[in-house]
Parts: sequence; structure tokens; C-alpha cells
Amino acid sequence: MACTNCSTGSKDGTPRGCKNNGTCGTDSCNKLTVFDWLSNMSLPGGQAPFDCVEVRFKNGRKEFYRNTENISLSIGDIVATEAAPGHDIGIISLTGELVKVQMKKKGVNPDGEVPKIYRKASQKDIDVWREAREREEPMKVIARELAIRLNLEMKISDIEFQGDGSKATFYYTANDRVDFRQLIKDYAREFSIRIEMKQVGFRQEAARLGGIGSCGRELCCSTWLTDFRSVNTSAARYQQLSLNPQKLAGQCGKLKCCLNYELDTYLDALKGLPDIDTKIYTEKGDAVCQKVDIFKGLMWFSYTDNVAHWHMIEAAQVKEIVSLNKQKKRIASLEEYVLEVVSETEEKQYHNTVGQDSLTRFDKPKKKKRSNNNNKKRKPSNEKNAKK
Repeated sequence: MACTNCSTGSKDGTPRGCKNNGTCGTDSCNKLTVFDWLSNMSLPGGQAPFDCVEVRFKNGRKEFYRNTENISLSIGDIVATEAAPGHDIGIISLTGELVKVQMKKKGVNPDGEVPKIYRKASQKDIDVWREAREREEPMKVIARELAIRLNLEMKISDIEFQGDGSKATFYYTANDRVDFRQLIKDYAREFSIRIEMKQVGFRQEAARLGGIGSCGRELCCSTWLTDFRSVNTSAARYQQLSLNPQKLAGQCGKLKCCLNYELDTYLDALKGLPDIDTKIYTEKGDAVCQKVDIFKGLMWFSYTDNVAHWHMIEAAQVKEIVSLNKQKKRIASLEEYVLEVVSETEEKQYHNTVGQDSLTRFDKPKKKKRSNNNNKKRKPSNEKNAKK
């Protein structure tokens, strides 16, 4: 997660969670980072290095800037960048030829107009930047109270200050169009700063704030996922998942992005299987499909007059039956094609081929040893008899 959530030291304030000692820029540790696999490779002779760099801001927001002054920059440097108005403070997250690949991926023209980098940030710039960042959380509480007071159906999810402290961007989410003209006036009067409102989607909000998913790991959208593809309930139907909104919804309240990860595999496997709406006509009665095991190629059918009793048939045999039905031929019954199932007790037969000891050998109760106290007591009497 972010350094703001990490446990910090009591004296110097350096984060103890990520062990970066503050070099990660107070938040967004390893968030949407890109591994520069070209860093150890030298450029061909006579070729100048690419003059654009990638700069990271709060919550993983990244922008591209051109190094017009030929400043020696490396990953982790804090720089002052061009902004409107004033300047912004960010951290270099990527340099070199790989930036050109990232720009093409984001749809930015490497030869077009790109904002420029002014300089490396001085200590004064960093102090102003930190003071502005410390104002964000108290402002967020007041901003939400003002929005509730005006009965606006919107949620202020985050506030981001510009590096020089001259402007604050309020990120909000809303289902419908919101008239926040009066809200901006209240914000300007309350905070005495230039205000910019920016609406983000619910998925983008989750990506900015981060969190832990139901899988126990950090959200994909806040760590590596950059493109948000549309997710439909049909993806859950193809994968035979229960349409339970509480299980299918993520932290953003929308369908989980991971529903699309294995969808192509399921679609390829379904191409060779009959449809789940397939009906089989037999002399004993009509049968409908109840369940499909996609990867094992098995289908379960039941008669319409006895839905509780299912018969497991291979998908290849189902195709043969369907082809016979198309020729207006009926099979005798489903029982002729039922696949024999080996019981679990027959399948799981473990043999001790290595000669190892039983795992339950310590569970056996130990036999109690007979005490020799009685024998010891009898010895003196025997000795007396021998003396007599």
C-alpha cells in the first residue's frame, strides 16, 4: 500500500513498512511501476537518448514531460514540472527508450507537444509540497461536509494539491450530472485557493485509493491494471458462476475485472461442447441439460418428468444423440449412454510403496508397563523362608 499507511518512526518519520526510508515520495509504493529492462543496455553509437521522462504524482497518476534543459535525471529524482498555473512536483518513475513505448501505449505522440521539466526540486520546493500534502486530509473532511450541506448526490473521494500549493483538484464520483457551481464558491471561500473539480468513475476511484480484494491481494487496478475493459454478467454465465452481486462485485461496486481474465479460455472450451439448452428425445421421454463440466467434457441430463435424477454423459456422445434426433430417430433411454463413475473409495487407494511408517503411528495408545513393586515386596519374605 502507500507510505501514508505504513508504520513510521517516532523521530525522523521515515516509513518502516516499505524499507525505502522515504525515497518513494510519501505514497504509492511500487504502484503501477514499470521495470526498465533497457537500463543496462547502452545506446548505439551516435544516437541521442530519448528526451522525455515519465513522472509519477499522487496515487499513481503519471504524466510525460520533455527534458528540454538536458538535466541529468534518474529514477527517483524529485523534479518541478510545468503546470497551469505555476509548477507541480513529481517523482521520476521511468527514463530512457522505454518511455517512448509507454507514450505510444497511452496514445501520446512522442514527437508532439509535451510539457517540460523546469528543474530538479530544491529543498524549498519539497517543503512547500509537503505542507500542501498535509492539508489534504483535513480539507477532505470539510469538503464532504459542505457537499452534504448542499444535498448534492456526489462523493468527494480524494483531494490532490499542486506542488506549489496554488491549486487543489477535487476528485468526485457521481451517478448523474451534478450542479456544483455553488459548491465551488463555498470551497473557494472556505479554503482560499484555486479549485478544480474532476469527475472519475467508480473503477478509477478504486484504482486511486487502492485496497485489498476478496482474493486477499491488492487490487489489480491499483497495482498493474491500466486499461478498464467492460465487464458483463455474460462473463459470469460462461464460467458458470452464480449471479450473486455480493460475490461478483469488487471494491468499486462494479463487476470484478478478473471475470475477464479466464473468459477466453472458457469460450475456447465451449466451442466443442453442445449448448446448455440442448434437448435429447428418447423413447422413455424427453431430457434436458442440467449441468455442464466444461473442461472435462461432461454433461448431466434429466428426464422432464424426473428432474431430480441426473445422468452423466460425455459431450461426444451427446453430439451423436443430437445428430440422431435431427434424423428423427430416438434412442431407447439415457441409461445406455451413462458414464460409469468410479467411487471415491476405489479411486483413492494409497499404497505404502516406499516403506514409510504410518502417519498415525503416534496416535496409537501406548501399553502400560506392569509395575515391579509387588515383586520387590515379595523378596524379603522369600529370603526369610530361605533362612529358616
